[in-house]
Amino acid sequence: MRIGLLTEGGYPYVSGDARLWCDRLVHGLAQHEFDVYALSRSRHQEDEGWIPLPRNVRRVRTASLWMAEDDEVALGRRARRRFTECFGELAAVLCGAPGASPGGAAGASGTSGAARGISGSASGAAGGAPTSEADRFANALYGLAELAREEGGLTGALRSEAAVRTLERACRAPGAHRTAREARVPDLLTVAAHLERALRPLSLDWYEDDGLGAVDLCHAASGGTAALPGLLARHFTGVPLMVTEYGVRLRTHYLTAPDAPPAVRSLLAAFQGRLAAEAYRQAEVVTAGNTHARRWQERCGAEREKLRTVYPGMNARPFAEVGESPDCADPDTLVWVGRVEPAKDLVSLLHAFAEVRKQSPRTRLRIVGPPAGPEGAAYLGHCRTLAAQLFPDEAEGPHAAGDNPVSFEETGGPELPALADAYASGAVTVLSSVVEGFPVGLVEAMLCGRATVSTDVGAVVEVIGGTGLVVPPRNPRALAEACVALLRDPERRARLGAAARARALELFTVEQNIEAFHGIYLEIVSRAPVRRALLDGAGEPLPFAVPAEAHVSVRWTAASPDLAARSGPGWAASRPVRATTPLPAPEGAR
Repeated sequence: MRIGLLTEGGYPYVSGDARLWCDRLVHGLAQHEFDVYALSRSRHQEDEGWIPLPRNVRRVRTASLWMAEDDEVALGRRARRRFTECFGELAAVLCGAPGASPGGAAGASGTSGAARGISGSASGAAGGAPTSEADRFANALYGLAELAREEGGLTGALRSEAAVRTLERACRAPGAHRTAREARVPDLLTVAAHLERALRPLSLDWYEDDGLGAVDLCHAASGGTAALPGLLARHFTGVPLMVTEYGVRLRTHYLTAPDAPPAVRSLLAAFQGRLAAEAYRQAEVVTAGNTHARRWQERCGAEREKLRTVYPGMNARPFAEVGESPDCADPDTLVWVGRVEPAKDLVSLLHAFAEVRKQSPRTRLRIVGPPAGPEGAAYLGHCRTLAAQLFPDEAEGPHAAGDNPVSFEETGGPELPALADAYASGAVTVLSSVVEGFPVGLVEAMLCGRATVSTDVGAVVEVIGGTGLVVPPRNPRALAEACVALLRDPERRARLGAAARARALELFTVEQNIEAFHGIYLEIVSRAPVRRALLDGAGEPLPFAVPAEAHVSVRWTAASPDLAARSGPGWAASRPVRATTPLPAPEGAR
């Protein structure tokens, strides 16, 4: 099978989102071929280069989201009109304004695919009924895509003053939302710039038969802009699409830029929401990394029948030695591991530890992890100061760093063996976050067989599954009581740690992750129609030219004579490459 892996700001670059699980997926499915189509986010990311790629990665094509070169495409009068109509309809949907016609701007433009709507999508305008906003957005989006394909790109048009004026007219139109009507010129310029970057894949040449049109399946490694090439490949060539989100991009958008003007936040949120809904609608399968993300996807328009939960796969080997030696821990040490930032709420952890020390004076707290950027570095300094204030007597003297019961270790991104040693040093692992997606550090502690105390945020309860203690976030007293309970009960710690390790090995390993995706790939391809007909010498279609075995990653050959003599006519699988020819008929058969 040939997979088109679509990424944004991640694989195959050294740094970025989804890099690790994509790398494990590609290595784990060595029987399949991968074409990687990557969108980069910064010059720094491109300068860092790629990680080593396995042999089954056939090609890598990249495009930049941080810099756009002028495509030097001069639209003619008719093309400019089509662009204004399609972009104006898209902007009207974002502003909540009514469309110009029941068929939307794309229908008025006369473009073939846009006027017909989306194949396989929900029904649009029929019998004069008003078109839904989802269909209006889709028609406008694919109308822009067809125009970009015909003209050779739309980068210049999306960056033009005409685009800003079109957006302004949509915001000022009757029926537009109040926040959109209040947009000022700087707000319009900001939104137009964001839309140009998000729609940059429209101008790429990835969708021909020698590009994404040649793959059997497009797998978007995240939602948002990464899924847009998959939508266009499906629209132009019928390639089935699959979307995976370990962190829902729409939720991430809501949590970023909190200080942006209301008009900017409203319009960009509307765009991201419409794009996510269209990706969910067109995808054959939508996978989430946990139930928390899955609920987000369902509320954003994903059909429940399409949703699957595929947990992230962790490499359990670096933690095996620690996990199989649970007695090596210091019974009086609490451990926190992660990237230091305000969302981890180490302030509450330090206050909780002060309560723990009152009941267990010998207890120590080990905080392991680097700061997350400048904000994390400032927060780390604040936590160091707070620790010195909470334990002043123990922080005095010539050996203050060693005498203080709280230790901070800035490892700068430790390798996995160092992480295993950190978990091994403590009897209880603590998670104190107020915001958390999928808690990777919690799974690592579980693989190490450690009892855990965690705050009830994100997917924590789903991951723990009863193998650890869970307390409300921002509640130092509850956090302290749970830690003391486990520190005083070694038998309970041992039971919880063993159960946690068993659960992690069952649900959160690389092997189960790869097996889940492999099964979904086969399921999607088995339902996908054959998109390329094979012809004979006279130009007539060959019946049965693409048999069912064409979707199986083996080559079928005749069995050996001695096997045939014992078992009759049969077939044996040889090396794992995709079958491309029909099975020969038995002798005498028509």
